[in-house]
Amino acid sequence: MRPTSINVRNFTNDATTSPASILCVGMGWFPTAPGGLSRYVYDLTTQLVSQEDWVELCGTDLPAISPQSFLSLTTLASEKDSLIQRFWQAQQQFQQRQMLRPDAINLHFALYSLPLLNQLPDDIPITFTFHGPWAIESQQEGASKFSVWFKQWVEQKVYRRCDRFIVLSKAFGQILNQVYGVSWERIHVIPGGVDTQRFQPNLSRQAARQQLGWPSDRPILFSPRRLVKRVGLEELLKAMVQVKQHVPEVWLAIAGKGPQRTTLEQQIQAMGLQNHVQLLGYVADEQLPIAYQAADLTVVPSQSLEGFGLVLLESLACGTPTLCTPIGGMPEVVAPLSPHLVTTKADSTAIADRLIEILNQPSALPARETCREYAYNQFGWTKIAAQVRTVLLS
Repeated sequence: MRPTSINVRNFTNDATTSPASILCVGMGWFPTAPGGLSRYVYDLTTQLVSQEDWVELCGTDLPAISPQSFLSLTTLASEKDSLIQRFWQAQQQFQQRQMLRPDAINLHFALYSLPLLNQLPDDIPITFTFHGPWAIESQQEGASKFSVWFKQWVEQKVYRRCDRFIVLSKAFGQILNQVYGVSWERIHVIPGGVDTQRFQPNLSRQAARQQLGWPSDRPILFSPRRLVKRVGLEELLKAMVQVKQHVPEVWLAIAGKGPQRTTLEQQIQAMGLQNHVQLLGYVADEQLPIAYQAADLTVVPSQSLEGFGLVLLESLACGTPTLCTPIGGMPEVVAPLSPHLVTTKADSTAIADRLIEILNQPSALPARETCREYAYNQFGWTKIAAQVRTVLLS
């Protein structure tokens, strides 16, 4: 696993306007490794190199050849190996990397940042982008006490080494401050971004449905979620029992995979929702924009620890309004567009009430063009990456 290095340049950074050399530590390579963190890092690095910054991305199982002329990829380890092997390999691979001294360091995942800490220059600013409380999320998903303790220890060890933090919402800034003891003076709130070229309204709703084989004459709800408890799909299914009584033709498509699939399948059967809900399983990245455009409404029913919700931006960029619960940072994304798109509570009754109201009066939703314009102007990656870059190099 030799590091790949292409067109290495030695920059002398002049404030934040000159080309810079930025070291990033993430997880896997998107879309091979799906997930919000991997997508965020991929989009951020892509935007930075498009502005002629040199970026070295370190992670697991990265491609052998970098697709960008100003992007260097260093594979630290393989996800297939044991934790001890990954730690040892990460130290060795990082030590052998060919990139020159960076102007800034941006860490995104504590586990793979930990074995590198002793090799990071003391006089280069380190910014940690906080994507969520790793240990707390694991605890809510049923991890063992030792696993939760270990993740807390890793997080605290890494965070003590960092100079500043980026959070995607004020809600996660509060967790970083209250749970991890990071002062607000070191926290910068910068929302996530969306690739407005990948996610755009380039199909009619009927054309999108035809491509996917979805019903053409039913109101369709779409919910792309990892199938774990905290994302609220069980509450959404309960809500569907009420919704179908008022809107008999309603149809819900759930995209994603995870440990809750069997439980959700059983719930669908027990509640008699077979004709109203379909679990799609994993949906390929290239089909996601089509799915958003095929739906009348995207629903994100999270129950806890939803720091931002990139799917909200993806849907809006495709011109489809999205309904969310008042959890975490999601209202910060949706409420400025329309407070009506945030439920009053996170329980099934509140979700059902708002869905019934929306489906019976769809004209009250923001128009397709309004959703697109809002996502493009507020969350386009050109704007977001510039804000992140300023923090990294300040």
